[in-house]
Amino acid sequence: MPTVKDLVIIGVTGSIAAYKIADLVSKLTAEDIPVQVILTENGARFVGPQTFFTLSRRPVITSLWETPDWKPEHIELADRARLLVIAPATADILAKMACGLADDALSTFCLSHDGPVLVAPAMNPRMWKHPATQANVKTLRKRGVIFLGPATGKVACGEYGQGRMVEVPEILQAIKEQLNARQ
Repeated sequence: MPTVKDLVIIGVTGSIAAYKIADLVSKLTAEDIPVQVILTENGARFVGPQTFFTLSRRPVITSLWETPDWKPEHIELADRARLLVIAPATADILAKMACGLADDALSTFCLSHDGPVLVAPAMNPRMWKHPATQANVKTLRKRGVIFLGPATGKVACGEYGQGRMVEVPEILQAIKEQLNARQ
């Protein structure tokens, strides 16, 4: 019996822009779009799991090792995921995705997910421009990953340039477009 693909998976990584994703999760939930948050260890340094638990009304996945039943959580989640959104997407997660590394709950889920992927990069402009990051972006685009930004502007460290995460309304609109296209 096929599983219903009903979830939008939101991967939150370690960038100061993570605080904006609480608003995104809140808006999605308010529109009755089921959301499951996967929060990296570094993402949790900026916004705690309780925030996303409260806003999504679902326990937040932070580890591969806290599975309540026998089925590996990343596989069960992949069976139910309509869309994967990684916001903010750090240089680290882009590199993991491009190289197929799977050392935490989010990167492991990335390898098991077979649907559309949206990423909203957020990093220092020098990190975004670095040849390694650009090579990873090129690889991911070839694989069909959709990039939302990054935008140009002042980033948290005070520098100005391309690397700022696009705003929540733009991410929300892209999510809705993907969901509508897949119905």
